[in-house]
Order: sequence, then C-alpha cells, then structure tokens
Amino acid sequence: MEKKVIFKGWALPLALLLPQLVITGIFFFWPAGQAVYQSFLREDAFGLSRQFVGFENFADVLSDPTWLDALWRTGFFSASVAFLALSVALFLAVQADKHIRGANAYKTLLIWPYAVAPAIAAVLWLFMFHPNIGLFGRMLNGMGIPWNYKLNGDQAMLLIILASAWKQVSYNFIFFLAGLQSIPRSVLEAAAIDGARPARRFWTVVFPLLSPTAFFLLVVNLVYAFFDTFGVIHALTQGGPGKATETLIYRVYTDGVMNLNLGSSAAQSVILMILVIALTMVQFRFIERKVHY
Repeated sequence: MEKKVIFKGWALPLALLLPQLVITGIFFFWPAGQAVYQSFLREDAFGLSRQFVGFENFADVLSDPTWLDALWRTGFFSASVAFLALSVALFLAVQADKHIRGANAYKTLLIWPYAVAPAIAAVLWLFMFHPNIGLFGRMLNGMGIPWNYKLNGDQAMLLIILASAWKQVSYNFIFFLAGLQSIPRSVLEAAAIDGARPARRFWTVVFPLLSPTAFFLLVVNLVYAFFDTFGVIHALTQGGPGKATETLIYRVYTDGVMNLNLGSSAAQSVILMILVIALTMVQFRFIERKVHY
C-alpha cells in the first residue's frame, strides 16, 4: 500500500521550493528580463547614457546579412551536432547493451567524457588537430592532405562539429543505455522466435520503444548545440577563420563583449531565445506525434 505525503498547510511546501525558486529567479528570470529590457535601448560602450529606441535593434539585427548568414550557419551546425551525437551514442549504447566481456568497463569509459568541460574538450581536440603540434593534424599534412583549420573555414566547421558532438555523446549514451535496459527481454525474444533478424528487431521493436528517450534527447541536443557549444567554439576557432564558425551564440558574445554594442547583443539574445523556444514547440507539436509512449 502506497503512502502519500500530504501537507496540511502551504508554508512547508513553499519553504521546500523556495531555494530552487530563488536560484531560478536570480540566474534565469532576472538576466532574461535584463536582456529584454536592454534590447529596447541604445547605450554607449561605457553605459553612461542610454536611449529608448523601441524595436530598432531588432530591425537592425534581422536586416543584417551577416546575422542571417550566422543564422543558417547555426542551423547547419546544430543539426550536424545533434545528428552525430545521437547516432554515435545510440550505436555505442546498443553495443554496450550486448552480453560481451568487459561491458561494464566500456560503459564507464564512455561516460567519462561527460565530466569534461566544453572548453577543455576543445583544447583536447586542438592538441590532436592543430596543424603544427597536433598528432592528427601533422599526420594529415604528412599524408599530403592540406589540413589547417585556422585558414580553411570548412575544416574549422568540421572540427567544432566533431568536438561538440564528442562532448555530448556520453550524455546521450547514458539515456539510451537506460532506455535499452528498460525494454522487456520477452518482447525481443518473441520477435526473434517470429523470425525477425537483429536489424529488423531493432527498427520495428527496439527503436519505437526507445522513441520517448530519443525525442527527449533530440530536444536537449538541439538546445545544447545552440547555447552550450560557446566554450568549444571560443577555445578552438573564436568564430574564425573570418566568420566561418561564428554561430548565433558566439555573435552575441562578439557584439556585446568585444564590440560593446550592448543593445544589439541583447536583441540578438532575445531573438535566439525565441528561436529556440519556437523550435522546441515545433518538435513537441509535430515530432512527438510519432513517439510511442
């Protein structure tokens, strides 16, 4: 018989929720409110004077060709990171779920990269693919393949995609493995008795049952690619060469911190937040229909 916890008053539940509400208000709602407020202002670089300009900052941003280029670049980057991180993590989870020798060691090693900070992950990839000191960078140049991501925009984009996806694979792996282990073995055995081969069992039985986990991770990975990859980009390419790897989140930093254009930077952050919210709503509206709970 389940025991239900019933609070007689509202004071204790509020006291239990208050720490989280305070942290959320200070570190999320207050900065978000400040960004919205600053997006309607035009300030000098030192913050000594400000002028209310309404939606001029938004109009300037949306009509800027370089911002539109960054928008398409961010879309390609985010889709590539999400697809690569999810597909690799799913493959590794399927392999780790098999009855193989040393499976626990494999699982532990695959989880470790999640503890690495994005900037540190970028430095690891820098030491591997730097054209002069990197192991693989020097190997590629030695094989006659011209590799220099500091000068080649396509190579720089490829490198930050690989580094960002590698950082997220461990997170996805944990959820996929938990989802696979929650699938009843009797269902798989029944499919095997019916003559379904392993590939068919995966796509017709395993993946539909895994779809709630996959949908959740799709949302999380896209949000990660839009926001949390700043450290990877900053440590590896700093948005270069040129603007080949300047995504929307890095452009917010460039305009706000480096160029001290606070109004435009705030407007860009608000637009980015709206884009991510809209993208998440679209995913819940259309993609969730195909999820089997």
